[in-house]
Amino acid sequence: MSNNKPQQVITRFAPSPTGDLHIGGARTALFNYLFAKRHNGKFLLRIEDTDKARSTPQAVAAILDGMAWLGLEADEPPIYQAQRANRHAEVAHELIASGKAFKCYLTPEQATIQREKAMAAGHAFRSPYRDGDHQNNFSPFVVRLRAPDDDVAIIIDDKVQGPVRTMGKDLDDMVLLRTDDSPTYMLAVVVDDYDMKITHVIRGDDHLTNAARQSVLIDALGWQRPIYAHIPLIHGSDGKKLSKRHGALAVGEYEKMGYLPEAMLSYLLRLGWAKGDLDIVPIAEAIEIFDLEGLGKSPSRLDFDKLAQVNAFFMQLADDKRLLEMVRKIYLGKNPDAIHAKSA
Repeated sequence: MSNNKPQQVITRFAPSPTGDLHIGGARTALFNYLFAKRHNGKFLLRIEDTDKARSTPQAVAAILDGMAWLGLEADEPPIYQAQRANRHAEVAHELIASGKAFKCYLTPEQATIQREKAMAAGHAFRSPYRDGDHQNNFSPFVVRLRAPDDDVAIIIDDKVQGPVRTMGKDLDDMVLLRTDDSPTYMLAVVVDDYDMKITHVIRGDDHLTNAARQSVLIDALGWQRPIYAHIPLIHGSDGKKLSKRHGALAVGEYEKMGYLPEAMLSYLLRLGWAKGDLDIVPIAEAIEIFDLEGLGKSPSRLDFDKLAQVNAFFMQLADDKRLLEMVRKIYLGKNPDAIHAKSA
């Protein structure tokens, strides 16, 4: 007897804790949150902390604090990717057993030379170890996924970008496990998304090239691909990629400057999503109407004047007591000595 029960929508926000939560990440989290809530699904949080050299507890705290201030609460406790390394390695070795992956004994220097030769010949890197039997080789090795044949087309039906085609000749034998058995980003993301039962991956279009590579890995495992939606990045007012010179401040800084979280959410919603002539949309209303069809293909521009207008709108609706407490916190944040002034 077949089970025709619709699959529950599950989305995730998966930041790397190498810095503060910035507005681009906050917008990605918001879109995932809204889509999950719109479909009575789950919104999950995964901390991608496998980069041990750059990941910090302070950055994790900043991400969690920023999410809490915005009210984007995950439906389950956060998943910490670094704690799942054994599971990632297990999957890689399953791929070796099935012949979809192999041990590559090239040194980093040898791999670089082979890669340069492949580029000069106009195709992606292929390891000389991909088709050989090297069971008795006890040298250090990485585990690589066997790339598809040159004429194989990998097609991503992206809900924002439309159909995206990548040919096998453009995909290399990518590394899944390093010599120390630690997983690469590509492997960890695919395994974690599968284990978390993620149905929709909504993320920045700087990850679009990763989608084809991850899809090859997913297909090799015999798993179902998630539905992809790659959203354009936020640009500055000059149309260039957002950076600190545009005021690309951490979410926590917006709180210190007097912005209300509901204003930030409403403004971020309109940075890349539209529905009719709606302008300022409270989040409770957005949950009822948000869809992937409203996501645009073009980068949106950060406009502080518009953000100020949206903030003013929500301030008019806010309780006076709340606003007074917000002003007090901002003042004490800028004048910490004032806390002790009364007792002096």
